[in-house]
Amino acid sequence: MGRAEERRARQRGGRRAAPPTRSSGTPSEGVAEGGRAAARKAARGKKNTKNGKSRIRRLFTWKKILGTFFGLCLLGIGAFIVLYMMVGVPKGNADAQKQSNIYKYSDGSVMAREGDTNREIVDLSEVPKEVQHTFVAAENKTFYTDAGIDLKGTARGLLNTLSGKGKQGGSTITQQYVKNFYLDQDQTVTRKLKELVISLKVDRNTSKDDILAGYINTSYYGRGAYGIQAAAQDYYRVDAKKLTVEQGAYLAALLQAPSQYDWAVATPTGRKLVQARWNYVLDNMVDMGWLDKTKRASMTFPVPKEPKAAPGLEGQKGYFVKLAKQQLEAQMVKKDGITQDEAEARVENSGWTITLNIDKKKQAQLEKSVKNQLTSQLDPKKRTVDRNVQAGAASVDPKTGKIVALYGGSDYTKHFISNANRTDYQPASTFKPVILAAALENGSETQSGKPIGANTVYDGTSKRQVVDAGGNKVGFAPENEDDHSYGKQVTVQTAMNQSINSVFAQMGVDVGMDKVLATATKLGMDTGKLKALPAYTLGTMGASPIQMAGVYATLDNHGKQVTPTIIGSAEQGGSEYQMPDPIGEQVISREAADTVTSVLTGVVDDGTAKVSVQENPARDGRKVAGKTGTSDDNLSAWFTGYTPDLVTSVGLFGEDYKTHAQSKMYKTAGLPRVNGGGFPAQIWAEYTFGVADSDSKFDLETDQGAAVQPTFTPKPSETPSETPSETPTTDKPSETPSETPTTGAPTTPEETPSETPTTGAPTTPEESTTTPENPFDPNGDQ
Repeated sequence: MGRAEERRARQRGGRRAAPPTRSSGTPSEGVAEGGRAAARKAARGKKNTKNGKSRIRRLFTWKKILGTFFGLCLLGIGAFIVLYMMVGVPKGNADAQKQSNIYKYSDGSVMAREGDTNREIVDLSEVPKEVQHTFVAAENKTFYTDAGIDLKGTARGLLNTLSGKGKQGGSTITQQYVKNFYLDQDQTVTRKLKELVISLKVDRNTSKDDILAGYINTSYYGRGAYGIQAAAQDYYRVDAKKLTVEQGAYLAALLQAPSQYDWAVATPTGRKLVQARWNYVLDNMVDMGWLDKTKRASMTFPVPKEPKAAPGLEGQKGYFVKLAKQQLEAQMVKKDGITQDEAEARVENSGWTITLNIDKKKQAQLEKSVKNQLTSQLDPKKRTVDRNVQAGAASVDPKTGKIVALYGGSDYTKHFISNANRTDYQPASTFKPVILAAALENGSETQSGKPIGANTVYDGTSKRQVVDAGGNKVGFAPENEDDHSYGKQVTVQTAMNQSINSVFAQMGVDVGMDKVLATATKLGMDTGKLKALPAYTLGTMGASPIQMAGVYATLDNHGKQVTPTIIGSAEQGGSEYQMPDPIGEQVISREAADTVTSVLTGVVDDGTAKVSVQENPARDGRKVAGKTGTSDDNLSAWFTGYTPDLVTSVGLFGEDYKTHAQSKMYKTAGLPRVNGGGFPAQIWAEYTFGVADSDSKFDLETDQGAAVQPTFTPKPSETPSETPSETPTTDKPSETPSETPTTGAPTTPEETPSETPTTGAPTTPEESTTTPENPFDPNGDQ
């Protein structure tokens, strides 16, 4: 049969004729036969593939998928029914768990007990209806109609717990009440499932009014206040029944983050957030028909009263307790992955025994030194400015990181903010050693290619324009103290001794301000989101005495990071809570750290601290390194110094005694100006020389600086160096003091400080720092 006949047969639907054998066919027919064989093989392959796909389809049919899904649903429902039947509503345990916290000195003697839970239960009828609605508007708008649970929010919370992300909002008022009153704050799957079941049962068996009453009476509002009555008294000095809608909205907003939203200590960001939430609450009330729109439009934010100190926390004790709680809470947030408000609730009145690192002998000496060298010299009746001077100090063992003494203010019951831990004043020229440390650590060079070290020569001319690597002016020309020029050739050692701003401004640009800020962070400063601007060479960021003590302790500890801590141990229920090691890793080289120490001995022996420290008769041969600092407009003055075994930072801050805004300290105690080499250095000297080991010596591995070689004096030259010498800087701190910068503080570092510094009107040749406007970032990490 020929090919034409085969085609016709296929068209007719007939059976194809048998092909001829290979032996009987022609060569062309043999080729055709091979093609047909390949086609048959390919067809078999397609058939096998189809068979494989068929098996998969048979395995994953829609019926099987749906059956599996419904099976899992039934299994889940069955498990939930079993859980619902097994879990009962327990007796309320919130009050039973509240115990006094005990605080001890380092020798084990009891310092203070912080005890009775600040709570007074009030009936819901005593709370104005509109105030009740503020809590519903803030937390759970469907409260009056829901079944007591939010499945979506609970599922999200379970996923966050399983993934280690911690708490996320979404719980109803009923769930939060159950957590507060029947359970605990643990972030576990078991606790969340129990919360879900108990919430359903409570909602079924308890009226909405009783649930709301329980919620507002058991919630934690910060400041040690549990329940709306205690909160009303602490924040507004009124009973709950006298609260206004505006005040109620603030208390309702506060529950989301009590420590962050407490107006007295909140950062500028915290204040903006709580105001935004306050507005959110009131707007929700309008939407729900609970508040007239016109009345809402006329409402203004109700600023809370200052906190009241608890009995038994007078003097310095309250500052110790507050810092200990802050450090313990911070560790819980970091280690346990919980929120700040949860950590605060875990610590407050929860039966902790906390042993502090405070040494009673050193503490007594520090308080005595402040009294002898400062407060006894002030006469508030004679000079109003004398009322506005606040002192803060922190003393740290550089080998252990222990805070052995601390001065937070005249009395915790009178001045709630700890001056030792506030970060809203600038460290001024005490920042200069950080710039030198960055230069040494990074092997930086001047623009003429010379390595930066103690004997490097810079131009000390006042108001000298800072230039970049290309020789271009950067628009920054800081003035030295009293506009004094020190000549075109001064060494870095001399510049540190005399605190010459122009030298360190140029050095910062030579090193790179990004590297300077990175070094500051490594040494223990909180640089936040500071931009790498030359203006920060003048120490215009915020810092606390505790932070600066940590920075200098790291230098004293040969570059190994020291994080000051007041907690020696923290125990609860017989178990010790693990706190971080205050001594960290090597953050800068030993040679760099030791060289800075060597240079800083020159400040004491031949610089701005010479009279108060080097010539002090009580020095008795002790080896000392340190640096003074005085800010622009005389808003702050510092001395941070150290011996081989003790580091102490002392700061004086101008704070208006009425408004708490920052104020100038000119004419304090009848003096023209408060300088770092005055009261701060005098306090430091009396304290340190009264407690520090007189035989210890610095073990320095360096061949530079005043401690190992005489000060180098360069020969006169007609050609000025390409990099200017540093000159003392004056810093202008924020307007409103707080332990975490408040809204009165200058704008954040993301706003560019002006490049032309302003100057105060000092009259003595002591160093001070000229600073730009809006100089630091009020991040509020303390």
